[in-house]
Amino acid sequence: MSALKKSIVAAASALALASATAQEVSYLKLDPDITLRRMVVKNPAAKGTVLFLHGFPETMLTWRDLALDLGADYEVHTFDWPGYGQSSRPSADKFAYAPRDYAQVLKAYIDKAGIDRSRLVIYATDVGALPSLLLALEQPDIAKKIIVGDFAPFDRPDYMSDRLRSLKAAQTAEATRNAINQNRGEIVENAFRRGLEASEQFDVPADFKKDMLDGWTQGSVSTGDAFYHYYSHFTRDQQYFEANLLRLKTPVQIVWGEKDLYIDKKMGEEFAAKSGKPLTVLPNLGHYPHLQAPRQTSREIRAALKSGD
Repeated sequence: MSALKKSIVAAASALALASATAQEVSYLKLDPDITLRRMVVKNPAAKGTVLFLHGFPETMLTWRDLALDLGADYEVHTFDWPGYGQSSRPSADKFAYAPRDYAQVLKAYIDKAGIDRSRLVIYATDVGALPSLLLALEQPDIAKKIIVGDFAPFDRPDYMSDRLRSLKAAQTAEATRNAINQNRGEIVENAFRRGLEASEQFDVPADFKKDMLDGWTQGSVSTGDAFYHYYSHFTRDQQYFEANLLRLKTPVQIVWGEKDLYIDKKMGEEFAAKSGKPLTVLPNLGHYPHLQAPRQTSREIRAALKSGD
């Protein structure tokens, strides 16, 4: 092959890769009250689909780099939960912001987006994890596999940080909500690295921080309010999940940051023991492994997508 032809082939390959990993940001209306901002990486030769579900105080931009990385081989979806980023903020009398309500948002998204469940891996963290498992109880075929981590599947306040315990308790929840809203700037700046040694500290992109702050006060329900409403129903939905744990038939993999300051890895260990699902504890990582060690997260997801092929 001539040098010219080689350069043309190389350019074509680069163009194809760029096309495959181009991010599309759009809005998907699920019902009259809920419209989600979403990001999709299309790939015409996708080997499967990945759906990322973020936690607090994140938006879909937390997954941007991972989406581009995995988009070279897979189709990738992510969206802002209601109450976060640029998605809808219906009043709490129309939408409860509870884990079980987020589960229905997840189902509606998968259906509306036309995702093939048999080729889907869901990666869910923090507030995104319990909704995916609640949905799996009702629809075991919702995904080929669900990877969950750094969340609270059971009602175990002793495994949670002081602020989360205070948000969970009715007598202190309102004051905690006010404190979260008043300190949103500090939360966005420091939440991702708390509990980590200086050598383990990491920064998140400035535009991601701006996206979290810009979205915080969209509409009448703030991100802090949505978090508060989630926790007001959290105990009920945790107890339901634990009582029905034996119904969980979907393949599930558990990952946990060893140095998670917010939810102790003992929670993950108990969940793994009770459910019989495999647990991987990630050394020297905190509550946000996908931001702290994205390459490791990518490897976990790729392995999950290849398993059983």
